[in-house]
Amino acid sequence: MRIMWMGLIALLFSVNVQGQQADKAKKLLDQVSAKVQGYKSMQVHFKFALNNPDANVKRETRGDVTLAGDKYLLNYLGSQQLYDGKKVYTIVPENEEVTIEDKSNEEEAFSPAKMMTFYQKGHRYAWDIEQNVNGRKIQFVKLTPIDSNSEIKTILLGVDVETKHIYKLIYTGNDGVKTTITVTSLKTDANLPEKLFRFDENKYTKEGYYIIRN
Repeated sequence: MRIMWMGLIALLFSVNVQGQQADKAKKLLDQVSAKVQGYKSMQVHFKFALNNPDANVKRETRGDVTLAGDKYLLNYLGSQQLYDGKKVYTIVPENEEVTIEDKSNEEEAFSPAKMMTFYQKGHRYAWDIEQNVNGRKIQFVKLTPIDSNSEIKTILLGVDVETKHIYKLIYTGNDGVKTTITVTSLKTDANLPEKLFRFDENKYTKEGYYIIRN
């Protein structure tokens, strides 16, 4: 009986601690989100790494994204994607091709503009490891989808404790594929030219690009 009570007390204490840790994790992410949404613009350079152990594939590349409100301009893998608040334009110079389409609900959920609010629904939170990266204190928070049918196994968000900026995102799928995005530089509140998020169709038509409308 004594052992049973000790076990029950330990279990209740564990549940209480987990709840406190989850609250602490969400509070940190809320601080990050509030700070990011307070900027009028962001220019982020990042390193992207993909590791698929089953296929023996490892790939690294770099990219950058500029955001202002819901609008964004993403440069990645030699292509460019622009969202002007109404349409998504995907420009592929290698194929001399531009695809113009409305933004779907799925794309809206995973757009760069939503990258700091996606965690607010559908996840459990856990306080994870802390790392020292070149003198920077990086605290990781683990997100686990509530939906058991999710293709995502876990998401780790590494937060710079001092600046409250995201330093690293580690996405692990149920298939074992791991995607890591590391922020290499971040510039905020830059004065961006108005035409940055404006698509000039005439320019690409004159250059011989094939325009696809979906």
